[in-house]
Amino acid sequence: MSSAGAPANADSPAAALDCDVVVIGGGPAGSATAAWLARAGRRVIVVERSQFPRFHIGESLLASVNDALAAIGAADIVRKAGFPQKWGATFLTADGSLERYADFSVASAVASPQTWQVERSRFDHLLLQHAASSGADVRERTQALDVDFDPSGVSVSTRTGDGNRAVLRAACVIDASGRDTLLSRKFDLRLPEPKLANVAVFSHYSGVPRAEGRRSGDIRIVARPDLGWFWLIPISTELMSVGVVLPQSAMKATGADFDPTDFLEARIAETPAVGRLLAHAKREWPVRVERDFSFGSRAYAGDRWLLAGDAGSFLDPVFSTGVAIALESGVEAAQAADAALASGHLSRAQFSRYERRQQQRYRSFRRFVIGFYTPEFRDLFFAEDPPPRMFGALVTVFAGYWHPPWRVRLWVRAFFALMRVQKLVGFTPHIFPGAADVGQARAAAGQDAKSS
Repeated sequence: MSSAGAPANADSPAAALDCDVVVIGGGPAGSATAAWLARAGRRVIVVERSQFPRFHIGESLLASVNDALAAIGAADIVRKAGFPQKWGATFLTADGSLERYADFSVASAVASPQTWQVERSRFDHLLLQHAASSGADVRERTQALDVDFDPSGVSVSTRTGDGNRAVLRAACVIDASGRDTLLSRKFDLRLPEPKLANVAVFSHYSGVPRAEGRRSGDIRIVARPDLGWFWLIPISTELMSVGVVLPQSAMKATGADFDPTDFLEARIAETPAVGRLLAHAKREWPVRVERDFSFGSRAYAGDRWLLAGDAGSFLDPVFSTGVAIALESGVEAAQAADAALASGHLSRAQFSRYERRQQQRYRSFRRFVIGFYTPEFRDLFFAEDPPPRMFGALVTVFAGYWHPPWRVRLWVRAFFALMRVQKLVGFTPHIFPGAADVGQARAAAGQDAKSS
């Protein structure tokens, strides 16, 4: 695969360039990238095709975002925004008989355990405004159409909402344009995840009861016997985001013609723990659907370009890693670009450390996500009296810290080793009898999709 098709010595005069870096996309990854670079003194232009605020799925942040927000100088802005505080997650079985509370504060490797539930339209807008106030040139309603590379720089062709076209010249480009990523399509980088070919159906509700005290702002995750799950996320004082994620095999088992509203209501009705919580709730938004949202990437960087956030890869939302990965990768992309600009060399080799970290982060979280859709993961996670250090290690990763201290990693390895034993001999009771058959069907479906 060609990394970009251009030599990478940045030896052209700075005056010939419109900026040092063009950032495509103004979501969390793009805003973090632009804010960090601008605060480092780099000339940055952000092109964002939408006008903010705009709707975006994804509301639950992880504790690790505190590090990224501090790195771009936005921690106080988010802290003062009044978002609901989140200290962890409550996991429930479908009937509500078993509950496992994961408080980020039990993990010693998590320095700042409190984070937030956010309405993404408002959260993303705050970050984009922060990038602009940091010195980035933010251009909304401006779509990046194509990127061309040559020995002296990058040309980004753009079109505004009014139809005006322009070409921006920069030393390099960072694609943070989300799942519609321009460069990933250009270079054919996307790798499908057949084991995570899931469907999410969701809406926002009012009148949903919440836990008391510190746990009132936490996400609730309800595991279903078909290996799907529900999320309930309090995104404001009035609204609760409620959605169900099902494997394709479970979708097919429903058998009915797919109407999103009817489908969501039926899944709520057959999941007692969710049905009780929504008994007197009112749906305030249309029902939305997302499909096949998990994917990896063949590469995260090349000569004069990097991918950040969802433009590189995205994983199933079960552990709410999306925004955490976007912010962390945005900061790291900015740091990698800044170092490359300082050295005068912007080849793929210069970005090797950045690319390696993106691949490692993806694999680390992917292991947990795929594990969650197996009966053995749930059997162990909901088992009575889990070992405190092992549980704390899992919570560390749930908090967004994918590469914790080595002692924590050892406990994580021990958990996955026990999963293999549980799958073979079943040494602890099964949470959902019959779920093993569902898991085998899911694995077979994933293998069929991969081979085809």
